[in-house]
Amino acid sequence: MIPLTLTDITQAIRTGWAADTCSPDDLTRSPWTADNPAWGHCDITALVVHDFFGGELLAGEVYLDGEQQGYHMWNRLPSGIEIDLTHEQFRRGQVVSGRRVVERPVGRLPRRADEYELLRGRVWQALGRTPA
Repeated sequence: MIPLTLTDITQAIRTGWAADTCSPDDLTRSPWTADNPAWGHCDITALVVHDFFGGELLAGEVYLDGEQQGYHMWNRLPSGIEIDLTHEQFRRGQVVSGRRVVERPVGRLPRRADEYELLRGRVWQALGRTPA
């Protein structure tokens, strides 16, 4: 079997983003559109990346015009390299401030479990594989 690359996984994740996997919190601020597909997907995207590579989940606060708008998540791989597959969602001048490591919940996610499972399934399907 051909090994998967970060490029393969990134493309599969980006293909899986849709309105039905967007965070309801973010939908109250702005609707999801294909023009900004990363919008509202940072948390579950970081979890899917973590599924493949492990490492740490990082979180920061999102501000717009000095007012907190929510939180943002991304990954630090075991090598120490940080990757953020959803940073391009911030198109209105939002700023991500701070960085802290957050623990991945054990078992079913307390929030956004259905969206995570949907995105995860789409990613595996796009890769033509089944989860381990």
